[in-house]
Amino acid sequence: MTQLEPLYPLLLTPRLAPAIWGGHALVEQFGKAGSVREALGESWECWDENAVANGPLAGRTLAQLREDYGAALVGALDPKRVFPILTKIIDARDNLSVQVHPDDAYARRVEHQENGKTECWYILEAAEGAALYLGWERATDRAEYERRVADGTLGALLRRVRVQAGEAYYLPAGTLHAIGAGIVLFEAQQASDLTYRIFDWNRVGVDGRPRALHVEKAADVLDFGAARFARMVPLPYELDGLQRTALIADPRFWVERVDAGAQEGEIDLEGMPLIVMALGEPVRIASEAGVVSLAPFQSALLPAVLGSVRMCAASSLRAALLAAAPPAEREALRRRFAAAGVSAERSGAFLEQFALE
Repeated sequence: MTQLEPLYPLLLTPRLAPAIWGGHALVEQFGKAGSVREALGESWECWDENAVANGPLAGRTLAQLREDYGAALVGALDPKRVFPILTKIIDARDNLSVQVHPDDAYARRVEHQENGKTECWYILEAAEGAALYLGWERATDRAEYERRVADGTLGALLRRVRVQAGEAYYLPAGTLHAIGAGIVLFEAQQASDLTYRIFDWNRVGVDGRPRALHVEKAADVLDFGAARFARMVPLPYELDGLQRTALIADPRFWVERVDAGAQEGEIDLEGMPLIVMALGEPVRIASEAGVVSLAPFQSALLPAVLGSVRMCAASSLRAALLAAAPPAEREALRRRFAAAGVSAERSGAFLEQFALE
């Protein structure tokens, strides 16, 4: 058997996706290696088919490494299944389509795919007055939905939510939504691209034709109740020398912001892989297996076998990153918060935002 190279912090090569609603910020502001002449909408930062950009494993995809390394890379996850989280940076120069995503059960039954799509957003930039479309202004039903789609008045029911940088939003499967023009955001989601488009602002695609709509399938999966979710209330805490802010704690993934100064702080991987993306300043990540410096808005995957890593600012007094990970048991999150001195009342209030039963 061929001996495997030891795992280390893996810098990832993003996949860029053109979009009619995209712009040039991913290249000009966020350092992605694309063409400034092309409208780019998405940078897929961590995806099963992304290749490693550093060290002896450069050129290998996460899918290949899953098969070779198993639990050393993905911890308790099934290494035979696609890496369950996809992270992106999305640049919306124009409105995205109004859309909805199915849940796991519908995806398996109708689309014959393993996952539906629950997702979340962290706002990186927002122009003055920029907004998301997030759910219904009031409860409706399938009959009214279909009538308003047919007569072009669906917009009257959409809830418009103005946003600012630093806010987090949660979108369980079934939530009507659209990203509005003038927003750049970080997205963490289940590894699925199942999207049912309801309305596309009367645009045409690159072929000069209107893009396909999925009105009936959307009706099958839409939550027709009044909007339940808006800006999430974060939970700040300090642990192992780092200022941390829990943002999202969905049963399928969690997301938080981690802030560090010149002194190193520790991040316990808790037996699972961790996706990290530097924010506006370089970030240094060190482990027993190696050290990497993340440029602003560069992403890395930290294999589970590393156990823990140390984080600090790479070139300034402070730096921050966003961290996303596969699901942690609620009790594990409660134990982490308790170790940081967070009261059971505060941690329970935070977690209750993501209780969907």
